[in-house]
Amino acid sequence: MNAAEDWDLVIVGAGPAGSSAAIAALRAAPAARVLMLDTAGFPRDKVCGDGVAPHAMDVLAGLGITVAELSANTEPVTALHLTSPKGVQAKRDFPRPAAVIPRALFDARLVHAALDAGVVLRRHRVRALVQNDDQVLIDGTIRARTVIGADGAESVVRRQCGAGHAQAGTVAIALRGYTGSEPWPAGEQRLVMAGAHWPAYAWVFPIGDGTANVGYGELIRATPPSRAELTARLHTLLPDLPPLALRGHRLPLSPGRPRIAHGRVLLAGDAASLINPLTGEGIYYAVLSGALAGTAATRPEPAHAYRRALRHRLGRHLWHTDLLARCTRRSWLVDIATAAARDNRHAFDSLVEIGLGAGTLDSPLAKAMITAAALRRQKMR
Repeated sequence: MNAAEDWDLVIVGAGPAGSSAAIAALRAAPAARVLMLDTAGFPRDKVCGDGVAPHAMDVLAGLGITVAELSANTEPVTALHLTSPKGVQAKRDFPRPAAVIPRALFDARLVHAALDAGVVLRRHRVRALVQNDDQVLIDGTIRARTVIGADGAESVVRRQCGAGHAQAGTVAIALRGYTGSEPWPAGEQRLVMAGAHWPAYAWVFPIGDGTANVGYGELIRATPPSRAELTARLHTLLPDLPPLALRGHRLPLSPGRPRIAHGRVLLAGDAASLINPLTGEGIYYAVLSGALAGTAATRPEPAHAYRRALRHRLGRHLWHTDLLARCTRRSWLVDIATAAARDNRHAFDSLVEIGLGAGTLDSPLAKAMITAAALRRQKMR
């Protein structure tokens, strides 16, 4: 048997979480030996809504990545148009422009940045991890001081380190495809929420090249919906949508997140169930958790450092989104929130921060929702 290779850090998964972790680790410890493993070659497609919030770009800029290069050949998204389950509409400009970057481009550009930083990338499918006090052995041939599992919703690392599967009722499923964007205004993201099968919504995210990423997602209940059912629900919410090729994926939502650190194994991004339960947004969480995990991996006690860093950056936000996810199972609350966003600039901006960044429920937002609820009651009399 050949001797195992030795690395300071091995990252499983080269998506946004993995690449961010690799770059952050080398910024914290330039002499570190960092290996990134992925089953795919790049560029490769990844089923996703492709929306990249400015909050994610802030994290990447902090890692020294040129944001203009990441968003090359796309146009900024400046407005959001919401339609609530009962048809309440709110349309406003974003506080800061967002981006829609196909994952085939976005991920490849991040991988390129990681390689430029000095990361070694190798195609390899991880099957087994054995953890000791001071090292982790991967597939019997690769030895690491620390491992970061950034291998997505179906994470092998998550299962191998003992974190297990996502809890029932905390996983969504979605379909997405690409189409010409002519039926919808350029530069405007659309979310059309479903009255039936709530919580669920369809989206239209224009890329800026004459095409748009469109899709539909809903929370998985006892019996998962079929592809045909999901497709029909998408076309119900977006009746002008032409037929198109659709691909599906699962989204483990943050209320079902596991312990993010197990000895010398850290979990980041989708592998840690870090997907916003209100919007399905995951790229901001991925690059932030990846960056924090990569930095923590260079510390003497990586698990402790990572838990503390993630709690500091996202602790209050995740508590609030957990609470809001439970409350908004009642779709009428979403109607009220949408009305508040329509009538109140602060309410709109706060909801964007909660859905795309690390925002929390504050007093002005609560007051705006109370006002919207009072107006709703008056109209129902």
